[in-house]
Amino acid sequence: MAELQLDPAMAGLGGGGGSGLGPGPPERAGGGGAARWVRLNVGGTYFVTTRQTLGREPKSFLCRLCCQEDPELDSDKDETGAYLIDRDPTYFGPILNYLRHGKLIINKELAEEGVLEEAEFYNIAPLVRLVKERIRDNENRTSQGPVKHVYRVLQCQEEELTQMVSTMSDGWKFEQLISIGSSYNYGNEDQAEFLCVVSRELNNSTNGIVIEPSEKAKILQERGSRM
Repeated sequence: MAELQLDPAMAGLGGGGGSGLGPGPPERAGGGGAARWVRLNVGGTYFVTTRQTLGREPKSFLCRLCCQEDPELDSDKDETGAYLIDRDPTYFGPILNYLRHGKLIINKELAEEGVLEEAEFYNIAPLVRLVKERIRDNENRTSQGPVKHVYRVLQCQEEELTQMVSTMSDGWKFEQLISIGSSYNYGNEDQAEFLCVVSRELNNSTNGIVIEPSEKAKILQERGSRM
């Protein structure tokens, strides 16, 4: 059984008893209003929209078919008068929504490559560019992989901690403070010693080199987590 999907503006046609949801074309709203509406049968699923929407891209297949009535695109119509288009209706939603409001919206369950295939078929050049950019951005994020960090271990006295943390270079973050359990006399006061573990994100474009934490840093972190 064919499925019917309506343009949101269809609600504006409610002028009497008709809802516009029946199997036939939308009801006439006076002044030749029905002529503004187009019914499409895409792979067995019905879509109803306006000629103005389909005419947003003059060079597109849909504009030439429904608005310009290009003789080179002679298409059969079904018993309801809907244009028959032998394409996958699953991917037609993003195509039609782009023509409505100029934005690319793809549900998570849809493959971007499928939307690209349909955008190319319907010859909607701006949408083709948008989908290709989306695919390229996703591929770049995937190729970068997880964020890597470089670690440094700094040894300091208790009285130096505040100054050291406050003067760390941009990008460096405090990770862990480890007491090494030794102290010594400095003048008349005992001075404890600490190891401060800091890290920063490693720029993935740095010659492709990934720097892992040193073995010493790993050991110190494990030791600190048990204290």
